[in-house]
Amino acid sequence: MTVPVFLFYLFGALAVIFSLSMVLHVRNTVAGALSLVVTMISLAAIYVLLEAHLVAVIQIMVYAGAIVVLFLFVVMLLNLREDQFAPGRQWLLKIGAGLVGVVALAQLLRLFRIGFSDWPPLPEGFGGYRLLGLALYTDYVLLVELVSLLLLAAIVGALILAKRKAGP
Repeated sequence: MTVPVFLFYLFGALAVIFSLSMVLHVRNTVAGALSLVVTMISLAAIYVLLEAHLVAVIQIMVYAGAIVVLFLFVVMLLNLREDQFAPGRQWLLKIGAGLVGVVALAQLLRLFRIGFSDWPPLPEGFGGYRLLGLALYTDYVLLVELVSLLLLAAIVGALILAKRKAGP
């Protein structure tokens, strides 16, 4: 097994482990957000191994940076003090996350047992800014605009919720 293949599976396992950790930190949203950051950094490392450097940088800047900061800002703005999840339902969530983790671990061990195949060669310009820009602003321009409107609606909704709780 070569070093890039080992690193690929290592970062994949880290992404699965910390995404499960994010789900299991139901009561502590800050710990869940930090688990999300480690998951996003692991995914960015996988993109670097696939030689998609632009996508890796965007992954870190947009998701691990801006989205997690926005998430923490909204959590602290809303000032959620009471437990939103009933204790009777938490065991079901933890069992479900544990089952997903066991299935993912079993699949990973199965891959180690049967061996790895070589990666196919990447197409020319894969992960570069030119192909990404052409795809975003020709084929997917409507989806990009819809996502921007969705994010704007989420920000306005968070502000409305914060105003409602802050008033006398």
